[in-house]
This record gives sequence, structure tokens and C-alpha cells, in this order.
Amino acid sequence: MDRKELSERLTAIIGESVKGRGLELVELICNYQGRDVILRLLVDKPEGGITIKECGEVNRWVSLMLDEVNIIEQGYILEVSSPGLDRPLSAKNDFIRCLNKEARFFLVEPVNGKVELEGFIRKADENSVYVETEGVTIEIPFVKINKAKQKIK
Repeated sequence: MDRKELSERLTAIIGESVKGRGLELVELICNYQGRDVILRLLVDKPEGGITIKECGEVNRWVSLMLDEVNIIEQGYILEVSSPGLDRPLSAKNDFIRCLNKEARFFLVEPVNGKVELEGFIRKADENSVYVETEGVTIEIPFVKINKAKQKIK
């Protein structure tokens, strides 16, 4: 199984399990290091603020679950951590959680002539986030966002 397929399967399996426990899988990073698979999970509570103790608990039960489903053919190293204050924003709920907060966007193609912009998140719907920048609110489709993060002051 190639890395992309493994990553997609793991994201589905772990994402559902994490969600069932009232948590959110923010990001799953799957890399190979020698013969081992390195899995890095960023996990948070929907309202934010997961503790180190909770990360340890997630590590234990995800590890048991991975051993049970047995889809990783070689050895693996599992790391679970909080996404931190500057967690990546990618889904509608991420942007809704950050309404009226300032964020920085890096786009895959220009919106209003810019591929990098900062502004206040004013709204998010199924397909786009609406950002007020330079006194104007612009629509940024999610498919055009390469990376977005809340600005921390």
C-alpha cells in the first residue's frame, strides 16, 4: 500500500474513532523513516484545548486500535500532540471557530490578485470562507487555500 492510500485509510479509521470520543483529528501526517512508518496525529477538542494527559490517552487507544486493525504492514511510531495555538485552518468548522479573528492565508492561485493575504474571518459556508481585508470582504473558496492559520498576537 502506498503512502497516500495508507494515509487516507488511517485518516478515515482514526478520524472516526477520535470523533466518537468527542475529539477532532486536525491532521494526520504519514511518513516513512527507514522501514518504519511515522504517524503524527494532531488532535484537539472541538472547542480547543487538549491536554498532554489527553494526548497520552489518545496515543494508547489509537495504538491498540492500529494493532487490532493491522493495516500497517511494518513497524510504526505513533506521535500524538496538540495542534497548538496556531493550528492549521482547513475545514468549515475551523473557520467558524475563528470567526472575527485574524488569519493569514496562502493560496494556490490568486484571489483579488493576491496569493497571500491577511484579514478577519467574517463567515464560512460549505465551500468558502469570507475574509475582511483592507475594508473589503472577499470570498475565498476552500479549494484555493493552500494553508491558513489564525494569527496569534
